[in-house]
Amino acid sequence: MAGVSGSEHREPINEQEVAAKYGSIRTEMNQIYSKITELEMEVSEHSLVINAIQPLDPTRRCYRMIGGVLVERTIKEVLPAVQQNKEGIEVVIARLNEALERKKKELTDFETKYKIRIRKNDGESVDDNSKKEGSAQGVLVGPANA
Repeated sequence: MAGVSGSEHREPINEQEVAAKYGSIRTEMNQIYSKITELEMEVSEHSLVINAIQPLDPTRRCYRMIGGVLVERTIKEVLPAVQQNKEGIEVVIARLNEALERKKKELTDFETKYKIRIRKNDGESVDDNSKKEGSAQGVLVGPANA
């Protein structure tokens, strides 16, 4: 995800550097997994909104949250924007999946090169991906008779 600096191309010299590089690759993979999960939840929310407002009258008022500001629009104006946002998020997810596959290959190559074997403990901790709220854009639909 971040740019690769020149110092990352040199070969690790000792066991600690190998372990640190391995941990770094795994951390990057976990960050990509987390972002994919977060974006998949946003796609799901966008789908719910699209399914909720699609059958409604296109001239009906609805409210959309844009950058923390609630704006009044019609369904005819909001629906294409929400669909476009959903499609954009799906493209980003596809790119992140490609990046994840590259990281998996890098990790596998690194494990093979340095003969790394992972021992699983019974008390292994599981990453708790906390659910984030915040920058999602919402849509509110006004009453039909307004």
